Amino acid sequence: MTSSSAVSSALRGGPATDPPGPGPATARQRGRRPRPGRRGTLAAFLTPSLVLFLLLVVAPIVVASYASLYKWNGFGLPENFVGLDNYTRAFADPTFRGDLWRGLVLIVLSLVVQLPVALGLAMLLNQPLKGRSVYRLIFFAPYVLSEVTTAVLFTLVFSPNRGLGDTISRWLGADAGAVFGDPDTVLFAVFLVVSWKYFGLYMILFLAARQSIPKELSEAALTDGASPWQAFRHVTLPLLGPTIRISVFLSVIGTIQLFDMVWVLTGGGPIHASETMAVTMYQYGFRRFEVGYASAISIVMFVLSLVFALFYQRVVMRRDAEGALTNQGDQR
Repeated sequence: MTSSSAVSSALRGGPATDPPGPGPATARQRGRRPRPGRRGTLAAFLTPSLVLFLLLVVAPIVVASYASLYKWNGFGLPENFVGLDNYTRAFADPTFRGDLWRGLVLIVLSLVVQLPVALGLAMLLNQPLKGRSVYRLIFFAPYVLSEVTTAVLFTLVFSPNRGLGDTISRWLGADAGAVFGDPDTVLFAVFLVVSWKYFGLYMILFLAARQSIPKELSEAALTDGASPWQAFRHVTLPLLGPTIRISVFLSVIGTIQLFDMVWVLTGGGPIHASETMAVTMYQYGFRRFEVGYASAISIVMFVLSLVFALFYQRVVMRRDAEGALTNQGDQR
């Protein structure tokens, strides 16, 4: 199923349908190599994308890896070679170790709060409720906003003594405007903003996946005497497995690279209480002009993301990939 058709069908409330696959191919067609003309067409279409990938992905990684081995301020050519000292400094830095811990806390919160809430809301909005299309649109709307717009919005809402949220909380005897200035609460406040921004995406993914499951399966389980919870636990949830696994993958990778909203909301403060690896990298690279050290932090972020992605795809998502290849082979 294409993502655009899944999202549009989920918002409309209709069943998610896949585009018709190609018809059966003969053994001769399966083993046939691309003709010379087709090779030129493939090269013409692939070359621009390959060039952009090399320039915008591979080249920055190579440059950052090289710069991380030098003590460099970003001006001129790197000359003061320090080897792995920048990496040693990073893991000895309490702020960077705190970044790792805070990133882990945000990942755990995302997995145990954000995704289950999105799943529960998707199951609720899959029921025949009056005006459910409007509810789906309302819950999905925050995802359309950019990260900076979302951060600015919440900064204004919870601005001390001026924001609407702060004013309402004071009427109720609380002080919501202080959550971004308290080291004990700022990380959870940032998590709530991030969840508000992204849970609509996961809700739509779960909703589209739920609508692709035939109703007859749940109805058969209920007819056989299963309770609604048992039907969900043993029929619906396993069939939602591939979507849940890809949502976990996106959530973890996104949390490792979190920067925009944190920078606009808190700048990493107070006293580094909401700082992430990306924020620390920006501080050292563009505020203190320690580009070599910032490059080392960026490479650590890249390695963490790469290792997690490879491990997750090889271990957790292996069955999904094998199933996709099997289905693709059956369609040829």
